[in-house]
Amino acid sequence: MKLLRVGPVGQERPVVLDGAGNLCDIGEREIDGAFLDSGGMARIRSALEWGDLPVVHPADQALTRGTDLRIGPPVARPGKIVCIGLNYRDHAEETGAAIPAEPVVFMKAPNTVVGPYDEVLIPRESVKTDWEVELAVVIGRTARYVETDEEALACVAGYAISNDVSEREFQLERGGQWDKGKSCETFNPLGPWLVTPDEVGDPGALGLRLWVNGDLRQDGNTRDQIFPVAEVIRYLSRFMVLEPGDVINTGTPAGVALGLPGTPYLRAGDVMELEIDGLGRQRQTVGQA
Repeated sequence: MKLLRVGPVGQERPVVLDGAGNLCDIGEREIDGAFLDSGGMARIRSALEWGDLPVVHPADQALTRGTDLRIGPPVARPGKIVCIGLNYRDHAEETGAAIPAEPVVFMKAPNTVVGPYDEVLIPRESVKTDWEVELAVVIGRTARYVETDEEALACVAGYAISNDVSEREFQLERGGQWDKGKSCETFNPLGPWLVTPDEVGDPGALGLRLWVNGDLRQDGNTRDQIFPVAEVIRYLSRFMVLEPGDVINTGTPAGVALGLPGTPYLRAGDVMELEIDGLGRQRQTVGQA
């Protein structure tokens, strides 16, 4: 299944994309931790199979570019966003960092999350705002001291595209932890869809790409992750309780501005486009805060 939220900011309506491309009302108040924790995915799957969900946007107008239908993030206000840094060998190498022996963990503020086509704002005083296409994992059940890969993957509600926008000077040159270079407003476009694991298949074999102003900057595959999804969930569950609705950003491949000498960082007017196999596409225009 592909679940999404459509409508103006703060007024998004939860819908599901059916096999014909229609957007159908799921009859739920929200796609959030409470929905996931209460068996919401199973309810929607059953209703979709029975054809019980009313069409609210027909296929011929549902997701057509140029319509007024805004797509919001597929999950409403995550409880927390946990990020894994330097999780691709080529990205660690391009930034001059050592290959980590254990996952590098940092947090990102939940209010960074915006829709996949919303504007991304360059922070005031920023000189090094950067892009990062990432596979996002949305947690669907509580993960606490998970022991096996099978248990870990059973905690996944679905996957989505995440753009882990980062301000490198704030992150690396201003002292302290990485969080302040990661938590600026609009710094986590998410979506367009939350895609269920059965439709995604192997999360360790997904191509992911990012363009800036039409130039391909990142072209990687999740098979090159140092710590794959199941291992990341198992690891994190030993240090924190992962709850339904939490999001994990699983790292980015090579091709960020930080690792490409002479490549300009983002400026107002730039356009980022992202895609991951089976998870759709994003497109953001860059503005100024």
